[in-house]
Amino acid sequence: MDLTTPPPDLYGRPRADRFMRAVTAFGDRYTPALVRPGLRRSPRRPLPAGARPLRLVVTARNTVAEDVLALDLAEPSGGPLPGWQPGARLQLTLPSGRVRHYSLCGDPADRHRYRIAVRRIADGGGGSVEIHDALAVGDRLTARRPRNGFAFCAEPAVLLLAGGIGVTPLLPMAREAQRLGLDWRLVHTGRTAASLPFTAELRALDPARTTFLYDDRDGRPDAADLLARAPRGAAVYCCGPAPMIAAVQRALDASPARALHLERFGAAPIADGRPFTLRLGADGPDLAVPADRSALDVARQERPDLAYSCTQGFCGTCRVRVLAGRPEHRDRRLTDEERAAGALLPCVSRAAEGETLVLDL
Repeated sequence: MDLTTPPPDLYGRPRADRFMRAVTAFGDRYTPALVRPGLRRSPRRPLPAGARPLRLVVTARNTVAEDVLALDLAEPSGGPLPGWQPGARLQLTLPSGRVRHYSLCGDPADRHRYRIAVRRIADGGGGSVEIHDALAVGDRLTARRPRNGFAFCAEPAVLLLAGGIGVTPLLPMAREAQRLGLDWRLVHTGRTAASLPFTAELRALDPARTTFLYDDRDGRPDAADLLARAPRGAAVYCCGPAPMIAAVQRALDASPARALHLERFGAAPIADGRPFTLRLGADGPDLAVPADRSALDVARQERPDLAYSCTQGFCGTCRVRVLAGRPEHRDRRLTDEERAAGALLPCVSRAAEGETLVLDL
């Protein structure tokens, strides 16, 4: 694959990137006109080179649901924080050095506090356990300024679908939809009532527009039933587990909705993957990458200290250098120049069947 050829999309679909580039360009130009004064930057436009990291301090810890902890973060001197828009994420560097992304779930109008909520995942990558067990009020963190890959476009009619902790980016959207007087609905699904965060806060916005579905009471929700709640011609914003997102995608065409915006907890299933080989360093070892697993997953079996965060090809945390071999770039982050210089994001990028990629590890 010629490195100058525009890559396929994140998981192998060749036509989606052209569409997404057009959508992104449109958003960069017109989204600022929709936001409050003082927040004029497009949520997708990169920050100026050399922007300094934020220094934040934990000012509050609150349990907001079963195994869900909310943190308030502030500038240590009490000064104002950079603005953000609904859907934005904050990239945090934890005291251990782990880098993680969390959706901002507070109020964009509050310039003196960021709020995130983290569900404890005991068998995950360790970030959520560190936050729950080791992070205390007064601890200092480093962060990048908020970035937005799930921007709220404030369409006249909106359906917000949240699965569990997936409500975090949707809560500010619901608040904004209420402020703007949009025709909005929100459905929040989860295992039990105790497992869903921010229920009271959502109900307080407008109880007639918020619905809560619990598996132990209502059964597993059907995607077609969820989408049937959409106003005619609505835009759907969905964040939740992969099976929920896949079901909503399949059911969209038969629903009253006309558009779908998604944010995933983690990587989507790999499409159009082919087996190839990773060599970690010039002398190996050689690792087989199956068609249905990412290079990052396989490399971390041998090198569990490899850094990662989003697993979706946009944060750049897992960046490595290719010493030999021809990669298939599927990220949304690297420039053509960076790719030509050997940069690779192994969370999503791959190689042709039978190819060997030698990484500088």
